[in-house]
Amino acid sequence: MADIRITGRMVNFTRLTFDTNDHDAIRQQLSQMLEDTGSHGATVILDSTVEQELIELIQLLISLDLQPMAVIDGLLADEARSIQFPVLPADRPLQRIKPTHEQVIEQNDDKDQNSDNSKQKSNAVNHVTSYHNEMLRTGQCLIQEHGDVILNASMNSGSEVIASGNIYVFGTTQGRMIAGASGDTTARIFCQCLNAELVSIAGTYCVADDIPADVAKKAVHIYLNDRQELVFEALEI
Repeated sequence: MADIRITGRMVNFTRLTFDTNDHDAIRQQLSQMLEDTGSHGATVILDSTVEQELIELIQLLISLDLQPMAVIDGLLADEARSIQFPVLPADRPLQRIKPTHEQVIEQNDDKDQNSDNSKQKSNAVNHVTSYHNEMLRTGQCLIQEHGDVILNASMNSGSEVIASGNIYVFGTTQGRMIAGASGDTTARIFCQCLNAELVSIAGTYCVADDIPADVAKKAVHIYLNDRQELVFEALEI
């Protein structure tokens, strides 16, 4: 009998990219982020656009109840290798494409009608739905930070759709679908033929090998249940 067994797969981590090496600023900002998102105990991957004292940074993150797992190959890589800390390969850059068209719904609020609240109105974020009518090819990415994405075509392997809200794909999905990217746990994914490399809602991931076999290549509705687990529900079409 083998002494090593694969007993499960865990794919749920957060990538942190640092644009400063001021650890006091990092502590302050991360503390607020953790308070807002409730992400204490999260496993994190580290990236940086500036030089860092990696050991001190790791200690800082641990003190904030985060679990540093690895760094992205780049500015942190040499120091990480010197302390035998894991280094993950850098991402292949995706080409962000423009949608075929967008629909903007203004977020109106009655209390914004008076002049005292004019600033609040100007700062309101509108809900935007991106519509795209062409196939997403390998290496392409369609992103909507303020709403939903509706793709009236299929997705090739190596393509990606990211939305702060819901994702609708009226075709075959062979790429990655990331809904609720800003933490919206009510976001949902609908697709006509599920064959995705990865699906995610509000940070909860499922890779291709773990997608239930009974919904593979079927029309599917994906959402989070009360325990924040992904649910795959086959649809009749």
